[in-house]
Amino acid sequence: MHRVIFSVLLIFLCAGTAFAQDWTAAEFKKADTGEFVSYLTDDEKDVIFYMNLIRLDGDKFFNTYIQDYVTAYNESVKRYRNYNQLKITLDNSYYKSLRTHLQRVKNFPLFFPDEKLTRASRNHAIDLKIHNIDTHEGSNGDSFAKRLSKYFPNKVVSENIDFGYNKGLDIVCHLLLDCGVPSLGHRYTILDQKYNLNLVGVNIQSHPSNKYCTVIDFVAQPTYFSNNK
Repeated sequence: MHRVIFSVLLIFLCAGTAFAQDWTAAEFKKADTGEFVSYLTDDEKDVIFYMNLIRLDGDKFFNTYIQDYVTAYNESVKRYRNYNQLKITLDNSYYKSLRTHLQRVKNFPLFFPDEKLTRASRNHAIDLKIHNIDTHEGSNGDSFAKRLSKYFPNKVVSENIDFGYNKGLDIVCHLLLDCGVPSLGHRYTILDQKYNLNLVGVNIQSHPSNKYCTVIDFVAQPTYFSNNK
């Protein structure tokens, strides 16, 4: 439960007592569906953990973790000459639309890790690293749907890729805001209810041009997992 402990500490150190009162230990435990798997790193487990917190209570996530992320991000880009263009403001269209979307998210079904899907994520992340590319297509031209169909034929699949971060909270918040992506495809995948995506594979690798890359693969698969576990 190291991530729960870390999260509680983060709450007190970064966001004050109001933040601390918002999330319960029961919510943290429920969201931590990857806690006991051996094939994910702690940071990869955190990706699933934070995506699940969003699905448990999107409005609460916006008012806690998103605010913390935006504050930290804005501080980190102050050193750049184009800070005014880079910073996320309260009237940023992606920030505003995220607030609206997350207000509707409450007790969505959770994501559960899958070892086979994680293998697929790892293979693509390593391919991105080795060939210094930044696309859903593999270096051999295969689409993500073709790649994933080898593991899960005739299933609904999706894929999110993040560049630049290697910590779970940063990765998830970056994809959720989806700044500069008009389709909001990464956000809609995390908030999916249409296709019943429920299994995920996650892999984080270093990347020559973007420092880090994270591949998150999703599939809709009948499962006996319970959200109450």
